[in-house]
Parts: sequence; C-alpha cells; structure tokens
Amino acid sequence: QVQLVESGGGLVQAGESLRLSCAASGRTLSGYSMGWFRQAPGKEREFVAGIRWSGGSTYYADSVKGRFTISRDDAKNTVYLQMSSLKPEDTAVYYCAVRLRYYASASGRPDDYDYWGQGTQVTVSS
Repeated sequence: QVQLVESGGGLVQAGESLRLSCAASGRTLSGYSMGWFRQAPGKEREFVAGIRWSGGSTYYADSVKGRFTISRDDAKNTVYLQMSSLKPEDTAVYYCAVRLRYYASASGRPDDYDYWGQGTQVTVSS
C-alpha cells in the first residue's frame, strides 16, 4: 500500500507560479516512475508530467511544456510539480500517481498507475 498526499494548490492570478508537492508514505518511491495528472470540471483526467524512476527523464504534455517542471527527491519520498506562467486553462484538480513496476518508464496513461493521491485544487484567475 502506498499513500500519496498532494499539497500546494491554491488560487493564483494568470502569470503566477505554484509548486505542488506529493508526499508518499507506506513505501519508498525509489525505483518507481511517477506522474502528475489533472482533471477539470466536465473533462477527462489528462496527463500533465511524468518522471522516470531514475529521475533522468521527464515527460510533459504539450500544453505545459516549457512552463511546468517535474522533479523528485527520493530521500524525502516526494515528487514536485513546479508550475510557472499559469493560465486560466490550467485550472483543475491535480493528482499525483505512482506506477508500481520496478524500473518501468513513466506513462501518459492513467491506467498504468497503481496508486493516486486525493488531489489538490489549482485555480487560475484571469
């Protein structure tokens, strides 16, 4: 069992920044790839960013590329999503997820992830 808890969401104005954190307990994240997803009202959950178990490779949705950065600190068992130049269309509930397959790559498919956090709301006003 893995428990994931996201934090850092909030209400910001367009152009501002936020950093989301995803803290894990119950199992170390070392060796597992992680992902961030988001879901806006009335829309399907979509991939935002992923980071390989080694931290050496990162992946981004085209809509956030150049503005968001995913990182991980395995010593703290935490994954981060630094979001800059936020836009109103970034408004959503953001979820982190872990893929419990040793040394598997990160994936953009929600079904490839095994555990999810409860989500944190990000609202960007224009």
